[in-house]
Amino acid sequence: MLCVIYKSPKKAQTYLFIKQRDKFEDVPEALMAMFGTPTLVTIINLDNKDKLALADINKVRENLNNQGFYLQLPPPQEDLLKEHKEQMKLKSQQV
Repeated sequence: MLCVIYKSPKKAQTYLFIKQRDKFEDVPEALMAMFGTPTLVTIINLDNKDKLALADINKVRENLNNQGFYLQLPPPQEDLLKEHKEQMKLKSQQV
């Protein structure tokens, strides 16, 4: 199964996977408006892949087959300050 991947110029680290190059008919208009004008990243054959960097390959395949597209959102940002405060709170409770 071929897959075409586009990145969003509006949303950092947001990617749209579709089945055919420049065929956005299955993607809702509201999503396309939020996504912006897609920039081609690559074309891959999912049959030759066991995994993808940030997406579950089985979910990508399932979404492509069922709805015609897959939207990859950026991973949640780590809040290092919050983690540090929680660690400090735990340390102060141990004393």
